[in-house]
Amino acid sequence: MGAKKSATKKPAAKRTRSQSARSTSKSSRSNTIKIKRQVLKEIDDIKQRLRQRRIHGNEDKKKIAIDMLERYTGHSIEDFQKQIILTNFHYYVERFNAILPDANYTQGSAFKASSSKKAKVTIIEFGVGAAMAALIGELLAVVEPKAVLFLGLAGAVHPSLEVGDFVLPIASIRAEGVTGHFLPTQVPALPTFKIQKFVSQILVENGHDYRTGTIHSTDYRFWEFDDQFKLNLLEERVLAVEMETAALFVSCFVSKVNIGALLLISDCPLKEGGIKTKKSAKAVFRKFTDVHIELGIEAMADIAERGETIRHYQW
Repeated sequence: MGAKKSATKKPAAKRTRSQSARSTSKSSRSNTIKIKRQVLKEIDDIKQRLRQRRIHGNEDKKKIAIDMLERYTGHSIEDFQKQIILTNFHYYVERFNAILPDANYTQGSAFKASSSKKAKVTIIEFGVGAAMAALIGELLAVVEPKAVLFLGLAGAVHPSLEVGDFVLPIASIRAEGVTGHFLPTQVPALPTFKIQKFVSQILVENGHDYRTGTIHSTDYRFWEFDDQFKLNLLEERVLAVEMETAALFVSCFVSKVNIGALLLISDCPLKEGGIKTKKSAKAVFRKFTDVHIELGIEAMADIAERGETIRHYQW
């Protein structure tokens, strides 16, 4: 009898161990699910805090931004078209007004702007430097533009580049003091790919050659007289150097604004006698900038006409 009792107890013990294992496994899965939910909640909280810092996620900031954009440009928010050109130079605005007869030109307290409803394009002259570039990049979020294109001037670094050449940057080195307010330093400053693609097509269709590569954005003027700075540019393998592109790429990215850039080489500072002067700048404007602004208008008007979706990622 004792042997039989012992034999019948073994299956019960096995069932107990099996039940315990299942219970432990179930508890482990439950803990894993709880941890995953907690992690997802923490991520959502972080995203929400980031959104609150940006115009698209903060209604109070959006109201101030609309007021500021209208005040700085002289445009009402309804005047802005969904395709926008950015420039540092007033001559580009003048050419825009001459090319587009229906252009509505205004001068605000800080910027100048002109809009053509027929072409569905607005141009904004926002000043010089990374701080102003970052500001306009944020303010444009309230317009919710389909595409923004920066037409800037740059100094050549690569020896093959000449005055009048076009550079379509694929990235910009963040060597200014503004973009750290928007993103960690390890995040690259990149344009929206589809806009660069549109612009490259326009360049090819009009018979213009261009270069693509990385450029260097700095807030350091008179760098031309700093040998160590120039050596760093060469070691970075950049094509050109300028002041606004990185700030525009970064501020527009965090503000969910699609942006590209087409840069015109205006001087070759690393070559003997290549630093831009008042005389040489006039020659550049006289010879090359008309083509620059015409290409910009055509690219933006083409984007408006095609009606394609520009944004190709979700974040």
